[in-house]
Amino acid sequence: MKPRVRSIRPFIGAKNHQESLRFYETLGFQVKSVGPKLSLILVDDSVAFYLQEAYVKDWVDNTMLFLEVSDLSAYWEALQILGLPEKFPGVRLSQIHYQDWGAEFFLHDPSGILWHIGNFKES
Repeated sequence: MKPRVRSIRPFIGAKNHQESLRFYETLGFQVKSVGPKLSLILVDDSVAFYLQEAYVKDWVDNTMLFLEVSDLSAYWEALQILGLPEKFPGVRLSQIHYQDWGAEFFLHDPSGILWHIGNFKES
């Protein structure tokens, strides 16, 4: 019997846990404390991840997450308005890149976690 999966929640590290929490709250994500060095970050009702106060440069520098959104241009514009690079050192937001499979842009969080934010072409 195949079990019914309810979610998958990756663990990501943070160079400065409090700064990263503020960053994700600024994105509009909900932050819930799980313990003194661990927080649950809720993107919406079905998408979440754990942010831990743990920084291993090689690990964080190689962590990538893909967030699929329905309206990529609107999401990119909303992030532009937030002025994240001006508010958080090290944060970078790219332009939208169009590919054969769809489109995406990149967002680096304050620790260097690379977010691919995109959508796929309808097949």
